Amino acid sequence: MAITKTCKVCSAKFEITDTDLAFYKKISPVFGGKTFDIPPPNLCPHCREQNRLAFRNEQKLYKRKCNSCQKDIISIYSPDKEYNVYCYDCWWSDKWDATDYGQDYNPTRPFLEQVNEILKKVPRMAAVQVENENSEYGNYFGNSKNSYMCFASRYCENCYYCNWAYRAKDCVDSLFVIDCEYLYGCLDCRKSNRSKFLINCVNTSECYFSENLIGCNNCFGCKNLRNKSYCILNEQKTKEEFEKFVKEFKDWNLGKLLEIRQKMIALPVKPTEQHNCENSLGDKIKFCKNCKYVFSLEDAENAKYVFDDIKVRDSQDINISATNELTYQSVCGEEHYNSAFIVSCLDIKNVYYSFECLNSVSNCFGCIDLRNHKEYCILNKQYTKEGYEKLVPQIIEKMIERGEWGEFFPISMSPFGYNETVAMNYYPLEKDEAKKLGSKWQDNDYDIKYDGPFYEPKDIKNYVENEEEREKLLKGILKCETTGKPFKIMPQELAFYMANSIPIPKKHWEERFKGLFSLRNPRKLWHRQCMCEETDHDHSGPCKNEFETTYAPDRTEKVYCETCYQKSVI
Repeated sequence: MAITKTCKVCSAKFEITDTDLAFYKKISPVFGGKTFDIPPPNLCPHCREQNRLAFRNEQKLYKRKCNSCQKDIISIYSPDKEYNVYCYDCWWSDKWDATDYGQDYNPTRPFLEQVNEILKKVPRMAAVQVENENSEYGNYFGNSKNSYMCFASRYCENCYYCNWAYRAKDCVDSLFVIDCEYLYGCLDCRKSNRSKFLINCVNTSECYFSENLIGCNNCFGCKNLRNKSYCILNEQKTKEEFEKFVKEFKDWNLGKLLEIRQKMIALPVKPTEQHNCENSLGDKIKFCKNCKYVFSLEDAENAKYVFDDIKVRDSQDINISATNELTYQSVCGEEHYNSAFIVSCLDIKNVYYSFECLNSVSNCFGCIDLRNHKEYCILNKQYTKEGYEKLVPQIIEKMIERGEWGEFFPISMSPFGYNETVAMNYYPLEKDEAKKLGSKWQDNDYDIKYDGPFYEPKDIKNYVENEEEREKLLKGILKCETTGKPFKIMPQELAFYMANSIPIPKKHWEERFKGLFSLRNPRKLWHRQCMCEETDHDHSGPCKNEFETTYAPDRTEKVYCETCYQKSVI
């Protein structure tokens, strides 16, 4: 029987369905023949996601010392944080073992309080990087080379200021791009190349300021086109007309994209992006079956409240992960099986309330940084199988008494200030609002301190033709026109701008990220009716189809049902 609950944080009403209850029962651990039921959550889906995302610092990097070798390192932990931070080499060395930090369970104290104590002692990875070459400035970043300030990305080459780039080459200031080359200022694109300021385009080449194109090339300011060439604002042009227009165009910036989007507002949009899905509800999803309230998800079945994931089965409440089955309340990581309440774990099974365990760790409870086939550990202390299975039920019973069992880690346990985390992207808060939730806040400013003269960027042609001016730019400090933050231009970055006739940016990269990220629809659904009134779409009068969409009712876009939308694209 479905249950209606009130979120203890935001007071919103939310429903726990029979299917949800069956899922919680299915993933509840069993010890000695007794099932320790995971209860329904006390937070609504949005507050649960917000809480998880507050544990992931994706983009904030700092300089500090490795607590082991004392070398200067780049880290996601600011110098003022009370954690034991190791550089890549020290963390992966065999000079330490996480069980050396193990401690006995104290039944008189809250269990998560004891987990937090170990979290502050066990060495933390300075930043998550794997097999990179000449790409030390990044996080959750792997198998890449000659890249700078890239995050949550893999298999990149010559990429700068990118987030969620995968198999990308020579891309700059782009987000959520896959199998792309030579992109600038692009968002949610696949298999596209040599383009600037695109949104949601596939198989697109040499296109600019355009949205929702498939199989197009040489288009400017276009929307909803299929397999078209040499179009400007959705009007067909000759090859000569198009090339002359682009050659003379100089206003390459995000503001122009927003201006063109406004001009194209009369063209319809579809409720959500779904491809080859069955009985699923969400946005930007592919090959999903029986999935509800999922976003940016691919190859999933029986998933709910899952975001930025791939290969998911029978799981709920997951962010930023891959290859999960029977997983609940997790953020970051891969290959989770029958596990719950976990942060940044890889290749685990039957693990609960743990951080950063990886490489075939199983049957562990409340552990930090265990690796390489560790099992039967509690608070990082090694137990026998029998000892583990005897003590864990006792811990759960105490957690039930204190109201800890069945809830994710409290936001106060996050190592990061709220304003350092991904939560700030999706759920922006002011400092007092974050503090009210119990979160930390990063007040200390570790950015470059500069009070000298600023360099004013010139037309890009000046740098192509004048080596002296290039040197001035590369040595100079620029001032963000939005925040006043100082920033520099890297040599490889300048080379990209010159090769692609892109003006030198006048905003700090963080502001450029925010501007592009803001163009993504919220991860929220509204029930609406199709707005199509076209007479040749097989309906008399307004279309009566209803759907769930990421476009709020107060938005100005014309939202069509999938059928009417497909009849409208060119």
